[in-house]
Amino acid sequence: MTDNIIYNFLSAIDDFILYALAAGILVAIAAGPLGCFLVWRRMAYFGDTVAHSALMGVALGFALGTTNPIVMILVCAAVALFLLLLQRDRSLSSDALLGILAHSALSIGLIMIALQESVRQNMMFFLIGDILAIDTVDLYQLSAMCLAVLVIMALIWKNLLSATVHEDLARVEGVPVTRTKIIYMLMIATLVALALKVTGVLLVTALMIIPAAGARNIARSPGVMVGLAVLIGVLSVISGVFVSSTWDVPTGPAIVLSATVAFVVTRIACLQRA
Repeated sequence: MTDNIIYNFLSAIDDFILYALAAGILVAIAAGPLGCFLVWRRMAYFGDTVAHSALMGVALGFALGTTNPIVMILVCAAVALFLLLLQRDRSLSSDALLGILAHSALSIGLIMIALQESVRQNMMFFLIGDILAIDTVDLYQLSAMCLAVLVIMALIWKNLLSATVHEDLARVEGVPVTRTKIIYMLMIATLVALALKVTGVLLVTALMIIPAAGARNIARSPGVMVGLAVLIGVLSVISGVFVSSTWDVPTGPAIVLSATVAFVVTRIACLQRA
């Protein structure tokens, strides 16, 4: 029976399935290293904040009469930089600031969309994505984003890792911590904005956090963890698209649930090895 399901899936593969797989894999490759640092720095809620601000970027784009992703990128980047500025005020904890920004951005985005009758019916698309609607232009954008993330991560890896391990010590050693953090936040903003079509606002952060958390269960070094996070993300995309095509369920949630299954498996393996 399993062989028949796989055969039917392979025989039914069309261009839009291949595009979906390519887009999801590109996002997974870029999300792997970025997600690892989110896990290491305990900034998972930061990803959600940027994702929620992406909806505000979508609403602003429609208000301006454009669907250019640069609008979302700029809005996400502005929110990320605003958070960095607010973090200088020690009177509020980072999680409180993230909560305020996340819910404020999401509320503003929802209100702006509600005021535009023409986009109200597309809310589900923005919330959970539509990876099966990926086209050639989207693939080019995702390819450029993925390549840029990998190159920039290679350039700032040492500095970002030092700042993650001990930020104050990194500053003493001359590491440009603030500049490194800004570059890292801008990469996350770009990934969130361009990956919105793949998994949507509600799920885009999951593709960064869950594979990285699963990799952390079994990895023994930062480099290995990044590689495993990318592998788990890619396998989650493939299995999610397979489940979606076979049983006609939403693709974005299927991808995230596949990543969750991988996390559970690696967690069990970690507990058994302990």
